[in-house]
Amino acid sequence: MKKLILFLAVGTFGVSSLSSCKKKGCTDSTAANYNSNAKKDNGSCVYKPFISINGNADTTINVGSSYSDLGATATNKDGSSVAVTTDNQVDTSIVGTYYVTYSATNSNGTSTATRKVNVVIGKDNWIQAWTVTSACSSTSFPLAGNPTITEGATAGTLNFDGMFNLYSGTVTATYNGATLTFTNQSVSSLAGTITFSGTGTMTPNGNIINVSFNYDNSTPLVGGPGSCTAVFNK
Repeated sequence: MKKLILFLAVGTFGVSSLSSCKKKGCTDSTAANYNSNAKKDNGSCVYKPFISINGNADTTINVGSSYSDLGATATNKDGSSVAVTTDNQVDTSIVGTYYVTYSATNSNGTSTATRKVNVVIGKDNWIQAWTVTSACSSTSFPLAGNPTITEGATAGTLNFDGMFNLYSGTVTATYNGATLTFTNQSVSSLAGTITFSGTGTMTPNGNIINVSFNYDNSTPLVGGPGSCTAVFNK
C-alpha cells in the first residue's frame, strides 16, 4: 500500500510539473509580440494600430477624371485614435494601376493598409467632342471634321452622327477598354454607297483615337475600294 501511495504521489507531482512548465507568452496571432511557441497566454500581448480604409479598398475611375481619396482611420487596441499618414501615388492623367498607402504608428510598431485605384478608359472617355483629321480621300471616303458621338442603345456601343460629308446615316461602333471597332456597315448619298469597317485604339491619356478604315465606295467616277487612317483629337 505504501508503494502505491508513493507512486501516485510521484505521478501527481509529474503531471503538475509538466503543466506548470507550459511555455507562457502572447498567443494572439494579431498581436505585435505574438509567440507561436507559447502554449498559455500570460496577458503580455501588445498591438500595433488597427487601420480601417474609408470606402472601397479597390476602386476604378476613368482616365482624365478627378480623384479625391477618402482616406483611412486608425485606432489603438483601447479605441484611442492614431494619426494616419497617406502616400497617394494615383496619376489620373494616364491609364494604369495605382496604390494609396496608409500608415499609422504607436509604441508597438507601424501598421500599413493599401487602396488599389484602377485608372481606365471608360464610356465617358469616348463620349466627347472630337476633331477628326485624316489621310482619307475627300471624295471616296469623306470624313467630316466634327462628328457627334453619343451612347448607343446597348452597353459598350456608340453612335456617330455627322461622321461623313455628303453621305448620311448614323454610324455605330463598339468599344472595349481602349479598343474601338466599326463593324461592316454603310452610309449613302444620292450618288452611291460607302461600305466600310474599321478598328481603332485610344491612347493611354484618353486624348487621341487612331483608327484604320477599309472601305468600298460605289459612287461612279469617285468611288472604289481603299483604306486610310484617321485621328480623332479631343
